[in-house]
Amino acid sequence: MSTEIEIYSAALCPFAHRSRLTLREKNVSFKLIEIDLQNKPANFLEISPYGKVPVLKHGENWVWESTIINEYLDETFPEPPLLPKELIQRAHARIWINFADTRLFATSGKLLYGSDAQQYPVLLKELADNLLFIEQQALQKVSDSCPYWLGSEISLVDFTYYPWFEQLNVLEHFRGFRLPEGLNRLQQWRVAVANRESVKSIANPPEFYLEHYGRLA
Repeated sequence: MSTEIEIYSAALCPFAHRSRLTLREKNVSFKLIEIDLQNKPANFLEISPYGKVPVLKHGENWVWESTIINEYLDETFPEPPLLPKELIQRAHARIWINFADTRLFATSGKLLYGSDAQQYPVLLKELADNLLFIEQQALQKVSDSCPYWLGSEISLVDFTYYPWFEQLNVLEHFRGFRLPEGLNRLQQWRVAVANRESVKSIANPPEFYLEHYGRLA
């Protein structure tokens, strides 16, 4: 099987961002194919059955959905490992990845793209509550000397959440969201991940997101 990797991505998509971070952390060479999600290619459903990014092409094989792509990459390119070896720790990692998808990103999507402004206060509170839950139930339970979500080593959990924080200014600017008080460990985690070379190598400045989301508003 060919080892050539292609990743179909979109600059604003935090889910595609996750998989590009995973590839960068593992130092895997890949070809980046940018998709304009507002003007998708006519054959895009042949590439992505869900009509979404990211999609990974590895040789003749195709994988979609960021969580599944990232686990595939971790198993195919095992160094450095990005999930714990012990089964219970791996299960906990997947619980937090699921929380990101079903709570944090889901609420943010409703807030950013929802048309019912009367729901915004409810969603803003829900988003703040999600972050406080993360602070109290995840990061405060890790030693202060450990910079990352699961401890001393970076993991897929970190790469699952970080794209949300890189685009946080969009929610602040367009929806008036403010981080609640008491997120000290979360703020420390955010800085630690932002300083990873893999993260810095593909980071966009806040102005990039404001400009592009402004066009969609």
